[in-house]
Amino acid sequence: MKNSLLFRGWYYFRNGWSVYFAFIFAAINTLTVTYYLAIENIPILQNIFPSFLYYVITVVLLGVPLLILIGYAHYKKSRAYRSEASVNFESNPFPRRTLINSEIILRLNLEILEILKNSNNQISDSDKKHIDDVQKELKRYVPKRKLDDTSDLDYLKGLYDS
Repeated sequence: MKNSLLFRGWYYFRNGWSVYFAFIFAAINTLTVTYYLAIENIPILQNIFPSFLYYVITVVLLGVPLLILIGYAHYKKSRAYRSEASVNFESNPFPRRTLINSEIILRLNLEILEILKNSNNQISDSDKKHIDDVQKELKRYVPKRKLDDTSDLDYLKGLYDS
């Protein structure tokens, strides 16, 4: 536990440093260095940005939307994030276990539905029809799903859109 606590602290420190402190510090540093070493010494740029405040406002107004678009492209349009997620999945046993457990539960549920549907106990016709509908839906969905497509996301959206 002591070792785990040390590594957890190290992880939290690195995350706090890289996501928050270093990010803010790097932004301030970049703005300061570029203005005072480049813009202040180039007359044409000094006409565009007469003060450091004008430069900061311009960079924020142009840079933030541009960086949002770049972040969007990273997550939604490029293969980079998918590769990162794959590496994280391969190295972290917890999501793997969750995926395996969900696959086992899905198969188990299909078997339970089959047993319920075929049992001669007192199951109403409407319940049998409902079980049959769910079973058909799962049997139609399960074989075509893959990790590298959007079928899971589409299925999840369909559950909540109905």
